[in-house]
Amino acid sequence: MLAKELRREIGTFTALATVMGTVIGGGVFFKTASVVAANHSANMTLVAWVLGGLLTICAGLTSAELAAAIPKTGGAMRYLEYAYGKPVGFLMGWAQILVYYPANIAALSIIFGVQFVALFHLTTAWQLPIAILCGLSITGLNFLGAKVGGRVQSVALIFKLIPIAVIVVLGLFAPAHTTIQFWPISTGDHIGWGSAFCSSLLATMFAYDGWISIGNIAGEMKHPERDLPRAIVIGLAAITLVYTLINLVFLRTLPIEAIAGNQNAAADAAMRLFGQFGGKLVTIGILISVYGAINGYTLTGMRVPFAMAEEDSLPFSKYFRRLSRRTYVPYFAGSVQFGIALIMMLLGSFDLLTDMLVFVMWVFNCLIFIAVFKLRKNEPALVRPYRVPGYPVIPLIALIGGLFILVTTLVTETGLAVVGLLLTLLGLPVYYWHQVHRPKTTD
Repeated sequence: MLAKELRREIGTFTALATVMGTVIGGGVFFKTASVVAANHSANMTLVAWVLGGLLTICAGLTSAELAAAIPKTGGAMRYLEYAYGKPVGFLMGWAQILVYYPANIAALSIIFGVQFVALFHLTTAWQLPIAILCGLSITGLNFLGAKVGGRVQSVALIFKLIPIAVIVVLGLFAPAHTTIQFWPISTGDHIGWGSAFCSSLLATMFAYDGWISIGNIAGEMKHPERDLPRAIVIGLAAITLVYTLINLVFLRTLPIEAIAGNQNAAADAAMRLFGQFGGKLVTIGILISVYGAINGYTLTGMRVPFAMAEEDSLPFSKYFRRLSRRTYVPYFAGSVQFGIALIMMLLGSFDLLTDMLVFVMWVFNCLIFIAVFKLRKNEPALVRPYRVPGYPVIPLIALIGGLFILVTTLVTETGLAVVGLLLTLLGLPVYYWHQVHRPKTTD
């Protein structure tokens, strides 16, 4: 649908629900282990979650300006194409196909396997087979049609909120098992403050992932200049508060040593808070939440190569744009997506995959922040239904924070960052090769 045909029907509440539904996922249950492992400190853990949320708010407010000014199907890929040209836009689509969506599916499938094995007291040998079956079953469900995938998403949305609400509301009123010192901000013994802080902030970013899609609704809002910043600030601030509170509950319930590096920390905390039966119910809710998150990435991810193939932007576009006859699903694109995710499950871990996808996506996020400055200077007459408040301070905070994430990853996880960059830059020769060899009759 063209931008001029979009109906402006979305108000503040719908926008707020969209913000929270897009961002809240399973990451908060499992990234706590990584944050605590980085610092071995309760107060630095809480500070990292708060700062991660503030950075996300600035990023969301900044990117939304481009979303409102360039309301094209394809989202961030189109903003980059508009600001920097087709090759950069293609690279983001390529990175989403090769890294972002498969890595999300693989990482969450792995964590599903870890949680499932712990819940039913199976041996760890079952973790990988269960992870593979989880990802495969979701891909299969989506092959049955978008309606089936949508129904799974709707059910999972409810279950996604239940364990969060139960743990936060009841956990805060339960007796504390540990004492938290809120000041001064410190780290565990023999851990450098700077490296601990950098790694902690980086670890929170996966849980806040999803904010880049928030601005896509700008063209359909009644009053985007008023309602969009309100929805972003209130929605992301509420998510930041929820994430901080749920981590406070974990830290009050379990000792630091029991959380650090323990991807079952959320389940362990639920068991201690609600007993064996109640804890298992909460853990099942978490599993359904993770299943729904994988479904969301599967549902949307397979449509990225399909959309690019519709424009003949990819090699083998005639295969990527194929739809199943009965359900009209891009089955070839979905199969390739699962194939890449399967390789990642076999080779990677939850933290490795999530850190890599965060690094790769923040490269493009920084380009988006720079594009806001670039277009303000080069195209002052561009119609902007929404302008980022506090310009240029808010975009500068987002950009500095994004560069901080990139530099931190390059320094602390050099190999991971290099692999992510190489996989992304591999798209350039693919793009130019395809430009040379694509049929001349294709526009």
